[in-house]
Amino acid sequence: MRRIAILGSTGSIGTQTLDIVDKEDSLQVVALAAGTSVEKMEEQIRKYKPSYACMWEEKAAKELQLRVRDRDVKILWGMDGLLQIATLKEVDMVVTAVVGMIGIEPTVAAIKAGKDIALANKETLVTAGHIIMPLAKENGVRILPVDSEHSAIFQSLQGENRGELEKILLTASGGPFRGKKRAELRQIQVEDALKHPNWVMGRKITIDSSTLVNKGLEVMEAKWLFDVDLDQIQVVVHPQSVIHSMVQYQDGAIIAQLGTPDMRIPIQYALFYPERRPLGGERMDFFKLGTMTFEKPDLENFPGLALAYQAAKLGGSVPTVYNEANERAVDLFLNRKLPYLGITDLIQEAMESIKEVPHPSLEEILAVKAQVDEFVDAKFRSIGC
Repeated sequence: MRRIAILGSTGSIGTQTLDIVDKEDSLQVVALAAGTSVEKMEEQIRKYKPSYACMWEEKAAKELQLRVRDRDVKILWGMDGLLQIATLKEVDMVVTAVVGMIGIEPTVAAIKAGKDIALANKETLVTAGHIIMPLAKENGVRILPVDSEHSAIFQSLQGENRGELEKILLTASGGPFRGKKRAELRQIQVEDALKHPNWVMGRKITIDSSTLVNKGLEVMEAKWLFDVDLDQIQVVVHPQSVIHSMVQYQDGAIIAQLGTPDMRIPIQYALFYPERRPLGGERMDFFKLGTMTFEKPDLENFPGLALAYQAAKLGGSVPTVYNEANERAVDLFLNRKLPYLGITDLIQEAMESIKEVPHPSLEEILAVKAQVDEFVDAKFRSIGC
């Protein structure tokens, strides 16, 4: 029996993780955590019977407590609640699927408590990879990627000598606006950006995919996860999303992981690694597929990826600035307070304005996050937003 805690249980990754729990008797849900989705959390508590449940906001937790007072479940809230769930003795693995930098502290706590991590929170490695990876090694903890591209790389490395790796080929769909120029992108509205051509994902990651910021975050994550230099990571636009990523070895051989765009595959692989379990769903039909195409990423019209490489090369606290500026920009865009092209413009402004902290501690990372928030708030106060 593998006992799990899911941080972000009502989101896209969280709900698909629970889809796997539905068919696997060997998985037990000990704890669930979510943001403000009280109704969804109540449904999950009644179905999966966790011992603990956590809401980010105290108000939501109190409402949930009333709704499930007939259930034997302890209701927690806030960061203290997340930290308690992440370190429970009765948990073997923590699935970190929360969105944003709130995932860092519980991930650190879970690692220190000796829990394996099924990682679906990019910000953890983007901003704190220099802390997380050595800490995981020190505590003998496995970091198992849930993101489809990183899972594909991880699978393509199995049975091979890591020292013989020459290059990671990180694939990208190109998003819904592939081929468009900046003049066309000026007209993009929220509804347009939320229509991903291949994947069903949460709102923020869907916007990030459209700007190529998501791919930039994945580049930074891959650097830490697979211990490679930035020049060993090449982004390849592959619109069909059949090849989820590839690894090239020093003899020129390339190993790729292919499949349908179904996030349950990498989730289940992380939950049961190194075992592969049966999984229902659509299978790849190469005769229907017909062709696969590949392109270079368009860095001129989609500068989010170029800015990510720049942030990763500068290192220190700059990836934190990149990440937090993007989080704030996407939120502003979704609330119709910032134009679509303003997302990457705001990232660049923040990177140019906020002083770098080399080798930041966790406390310094959070302080830099606060600096970015102050920068964004001041900017939008000045223009009357």
